[in-house]
Amino acid sequence: MMLSVSLFRLWSHFLHRLTAWNTGGEGIHSPYLFYLVRHLMYDRNSYYCWKDIEDVRRCMLADTTTVDVTDFGTGHGRPAQRRICDIARTSLEKPKNAQLLFRWLAYLAREKQGMCLSVVELGTSLGITTAYLAAANNRLKVLTFDGSEAIVAVAQANWRRLGLADRIETVVGNLDSTLESTLYNRAHAAREKGIGYSIDFAFLDANHTYDATMRYWKQLLPYYGNKSIFVVDDIHYSPDMAKAWREIAQTECVTSTMDLGDMGIVFFDPQYLRRHYKLRY
Repeated sequence: MMLSVSLFRLWSHFLHRLTAWNTGGEGIHSPYLFYLVRHLMYDRNSYYCWKDIEDVRRCMLADTTTVDVTDFGTGHGRPAQRRICDIARTSLEKPKNAQLLFRWLAYLAREKQGMCLSVVELGTSLGITTAYLAAANNRLKVLTFDGSEAIVAVAQANWRRLGLADRIETVVGNLDSTLESTLYNRAHAAREKGIGYSIDFAFLDANHTYDATMRYWKQLLPYYGNKSIFVVDDIHYSPDMAKAWREIAQTECVTSTMDLGDMGIVFFDPQYLRRHYKLRY
């Protein structure tokens, strides 16, 4: 089974490289999406906070401390001991992908002109991607979910080191029990204040199975806005994830998507032409 999944990943990577565009944005009809690709996706400038975050990543890759991990995904809630360096090696988002999320979220924050942004992350891990999200703008709040209390404790120490802890709120526990109720309570509290609740940016990087991915997608969906961006990680991780991505892309309220190989980007603006782009990144 593991061999067949590995072969699937290799084949998917080859097929994506063969069929994806490398046009720098040419052929993308929406001016907004064209800007995201031309000026943000292929931007090679570094930002002030990236070095500090990558320094923390290097510390995690060198840390041989063992922690008790509860995995509600493929681990089915069973605790297991793992070294932090092994978690970092297998679970952390690639720097270039996390930095792309940073750039897009920073641009989205500028567009909101001083409004507070609502960001949701499913799958905190050691908090490196969370740090990139939180560092994108000081007016946003990241709500991140993870199943393991021990891993979240490591992530929180990393955020304190980076000075980002006050921008991040964690929810620990099985996502099947925490996600829907947390979002409902947030929306209810907003309605009590006479305001609406929507998720401006969501990053799905939790249980990489078809059933779980579709369940989390459907639980997030009631809270999208026209300008929201939802990102699904590891869309070619397995045949199950590829199937989930195809169904997500065909959701009625989705207007455009971008398949970047590692990640899938989802847009909802009804002004966009319904297009599904495959891009090299």
